[in-house]
Amino acid sequence: MMSHSTIPFEGHNIRRIYDEESETWFFSIVDIIAALTNSVNPTDYLKKLRKRDVLLGEYIGTNCPQVEMPGVSGKKRKTLSGNTQHILRIVQSITSPKAEPFKIWLAKIGYERMQELTDPSLSIDRARENWKKHGRSEKWIQQRMMGQETRNKLTDYWKTHEIKEGEEFAILTNIIHQEWTGMSVKEHKKLKQLKSQNLRDHMNEAELIFTALAEMSTRQIAESEQAVGMEPNKRASKRGGNIAKKARVQLEEQTGKNVITNENYLPPKSPENEIEDP
Repeated sequence: MMSHSTIPFEGHNIRRIYDEESETWFFSIVDIIAALTNSVNPTDYLKKLRKRDVLLGEYIGTNCPQVEMPGVSGKKRKTLSGNTQHILRIVQSITSPKAEPFKIWLAKIGYERMQELTDPSLSIDRARENWKKHGRSEKWIQQRMMGQETRNKLTDYWKTHEIKEGEEFAILTNIIHQEWTGMSVKEHKKLKQLKSQNLRDHMNEAELIFTALAEMSTRQIAESEQAVGMEPNKRASKRGGNIAKKARVQLEEQTGKNVITNENYLPPKSPENEIEDP
């Protein structure tokens, strides 16, 4: 799962993305160049820097990934990024009076993340504040957090019963989702016009509740049968998702309203002629 945010450094907003799987922050390199050099064209500055310092150019090309980050308008585009180690290597090649203050700033960010790992409540508070800034109601936030707790209990079970994080987690998650919604995670995201965004952050209250019901049912079925490995957990996932599906269908028949919708929390689209930032 990836989460986006910006963080200020001496008047500049530096985009970053947090990869929960690797527990790593990745920062926009061009934003850091702009902050350190005040260049009017940080993209061009970076190109010249890579040509001048061949070893640095090879290092960036080998180690620094292109990830999607939102621009000023909110539209996402591929952006060269780096983790703390990558960024420190780049800063070494930039002559700037801001280099040392930036290193201290970067270390502080790492320290704050370490605090969150030792005290999870800090991470929860950060997520809650971020959702509030994006206009979520207290009721929605509470449901989102309860759903995440349900999800965590399920993945904790998987971890201790021979399910590998990453691809196998994704396969089981998709089985559960397909069963209760009638569509894959990818199809559900497409319905909501999402790309790299977290689907759960754009679910309505009912979608969150049924997702939690499907995952709680899956865990309890897996626990009762002591499911170990992919095949038994696939069966548990399908049955758990089916329980939520039956409940969804019954509710829709009673209310005449679809639980699954194309609603999202994306910002309004910018005008076609708006210029994107680097």
